[in-house]
Amino acid sequence: MSRIPDVRRMIAELVALPSVSSVDPALDQGNLAVIECLAEWCEALGFAVDIRRLPGDPGKANLVATLGRGEGGLVLAGHTDTVPFDADRWASDPFTLSERQGRLHGLGTSDMKAFLALALEAVRTLEAGQLDAPLVLLATADEESGMEGAKALAGSGPVAGRQAIIGEPTGLHPIRVHKGMMMEAVRVTGRSGHSSDPSLGINALEAMHGVIGELMTWRDELGRRYRDERFAVPVPTLNLGHIHGGDNPNRICGEVVLHYDLRPLPGMSPEALRAEVETRLRGVMAERPGELTLSSLFPGQPPMETPETAGIVAAARALTGEEPGAVAFGTEGPWLRDLGMDVIILGPGDIAQAHQPDEFIALDRLAPTVTLLQRFIHRFCMEGAA
Repeated sequence: MSRIPDVRRMIAELVALPSVSSVDPALDQGNLAVIECLAEWCEALGFAVDIRRLPGDPGKANLVATLGRGEGGLVLAGHTDTVPFDADRWASDPFTLSERQGRLHGLGTSDMKAFLALALEAVRTLEAGQLDAPLVLLATADEESGMEGAKALAGSGPVAGRQAIIGEPTGLHPIRVHKGMMMEAVRVTGRSGHSSDPSLGINALEAMHGVIGELMTWRDELGRRYRDERFAVPVPTLNLGHIHGGDNPNRICGEVVLHYDLRPLPGMSPEALRAEVETRLRGVMAERPGELTLSSLFPGQPPMETPETAGIVAAARALTGEEPGAVAFGTEGPWLRDLGMDVIILGPGDIAQAHQPDEFIALDRLAPTVTLLQRFIHRFCMEGAA
């Protein structure tokens, strides 16, 4: 069966379809064109295709494509969106697949459109009658800006398959544990005035200086309280990622907004962390003029840990010859877990390439990924599947 383009052409076509998702509405785009392209290829391969629009946004959708029937089965999952990009820092057009020195460059090649093409390549020769359990291709929206696609799955109908591979960039090393992710905003509001007389206003930037100091102190304390040696960075991390305040040197700064990213370890509660930081920052502001407002940029993503005894973990160990490990970045795994799936993270890209100019996937990763996915499919969907 070859009614779809070759794998390199599939990657090129997916890269060519812009699908940036961002918390900034000015940069945010839909992913429907990518979903419709994948749906067309899935239909050509005999999948039953279900395009599920996200509530309130007709330009965004998830794809649930199912081949075969029965209990159990395997889900090959990936998100269709990319992060924003700096075009002037790319050596080639981000939306045109470009080969250089054994690498395919393009926005989303590593993170993670190429995986979706490779998953389809792995099933090119399969037919539903060969399967004893369902095989599902799951493609989602908005992973990069709030996991909205994964969250919408719970209320959009059933998804077959009980073992899942999410093809995020891991260099083909299996992962069963990852940190959570929180993106939080801190706003300090003062009062603007002429800079020649500090008494004419309340400088929000000076108050934010104290807030930042307290966040850095808290970060150090979290690192002493929590530690998990399975991670390359074994402590929770807190990154001060964005700050904006004031408008002119000769005006007292009337407002400052800070955004930070916090990566909790398994066992740490996002709700408890938010309560703790609020208590600490309100204590800081009690000694300073100005008003403090805290908010979440998105509800947050919990950590994930798939049991060592899970079938997908055992299969990953056997098929790769590696012990499934841990990574610091987050995925849609917790939401697939909530749908009743056991999840590993396993994809051909490298996290060092994710979100970078000249993002690429190595050509020598393509064939091994297809072979490995075919072995997982045989294990969970074909004769002898448990």
